[in-house]
Amino acid sequence: MSSTLDPSIPPLKPSFTPRADPSLPPPKESAPLATLISTLKLRPHVEGGYFAETDRDPYRVPNPFTSSSVATSTAGAQQTLLDTAGGDGDVLRRGGYAADQSGETRNASTSILYLLTPGTPQGCFHRNRGRTVHTLVKGRGTYVLLHADEVMDGEKVGGKVRVEVFRVGLDVANGERVQWVVEGGKYKASFLLSSGDAEEEGLLVAETVVPGFEFEDHDFLTHERARELLTAEQMREVEWLVRPADAKN
Repeated sequence: MSSTLDPSIPPLKPSFTPRADPSLPPPKESAPLATLISTLKLRPHVEGGYFAETDRDPYRVPNPFTSSSVATSTAGAQQTLLDTAGGDGDVLRRGGYAADQSGETRNASTSILYLLTPGTPQGCFHRNRGRTVHTLVKGRGTYVLLHADEVMDGEKVGGKVRVEVFRVGLDVANGERVQWVVEGGKYKASFLLSSGDAEEEGLLVAETVVPGFEFEDHDFLTHERARELLTAEQMREVEWLVRPADAKN
């Protein structure tokens, strides 16, 4: 049996139990992962997984997205990202969001570390306006891209949207990637694959967004929009990667 998204691969199935609501506080992690999370100062992410913003370029560039059609994130999701990023001196508050309320400029780039674990093993479908350069640090995972930027927002294409599925990891001889780019406007989801070591499981990725990330440049894939882009069979295969409509924030 083959995947409804890519007939050259088996159907997509989670390697670890998906979280019903990835935005909820994560469960207890193994000791090695807890140490990693603490050392890197990672916080729960509303997409699922953990993150820490590690750099926000102070140089500002003109905002290229003033006429973009990507919907704005909810105020709750914006506040959650601020709240989970830290306290006083928090880099998200210092960086760009409060620095230019007019929206006329963006930081030239921003970088984060992003971690998936057995306790929070999937990042739900979302998209950013900016392009995101990903570099593998450790672990293995699968990425699913819906090339929604190739169709009009609101257009019902019923499975005609281009779908890309690939694995990331160190087995480059068998096609795993150590670096990949997701252009703006594409929906992206990811999930953890087992590396064979239960204590050390985890996918750690460095991401750089150009121009820099801002909350209004991000939105989640809704179930309604997913059904417009995918066939019913495809939807059943990836529904566990679509953020629940009643997710917190």
